[in-house]
Amino acid sequence: MSAPVWRRLARWRVPLGFASAAAAFWLAQPTPRSLAAGLAVALPGELLRVWAAGHIVKGREITTSGPYRFMRHPLYLGSSILGAGFAIAACSWPVAALVAAYLGLTLLAAVRTEEATLDDRFAGDYSRYREGRFEGPARSFQWGRVMANREHRTMAGFLILGCLLAVKAWW
Repeated sequence: MSAPVWRRLARWRVPLGFASAAAAFWLAQPTPRSLAAGLAVALPGELLRVWAAGHIVKGREITTSGPYRFMRHPLYLGSSILGAGFAIAACSWPVAALVAAYLGLTLLAAVRTEEATLDDRFAGDYSRYREGRFEGPARSFQWGRVMANREHRTMAGFLILGCLLAVKAWW
């Protein structure tokens, strides 16, 4: 795919996520056991996202503290783990395929677009970060950053979707 196609797909990942979640919920066949297993998988994904959101200052600098010391895209990895947990909770192969397709395409598009943008914006510092040759500011975790990065929305979505799947499982 060309760069403009990746950019467009990256921009549409949130509305596509809501549409995919609605379709996945409709196809879901959760059971109490699948819900418990899915939660056990998804919760660490949300915790990783919270940890990352508490360190990153989006668009202002290259973040190298918290989980960014160990990986380039902890928010996206957390989203992938959340998606895997949702697929397990849904107890449906079509949902698993939908989640994998959505996350595979949109997160790849986001990573490609974001990395190119960061490298341009920060004069090659992002390439140095990828190569392990960039020392960013040391920063401690702050809940204010979690809120500023709107991670509370993901937490709310996690809880709401979990509750809806629970209702569907016991309905």
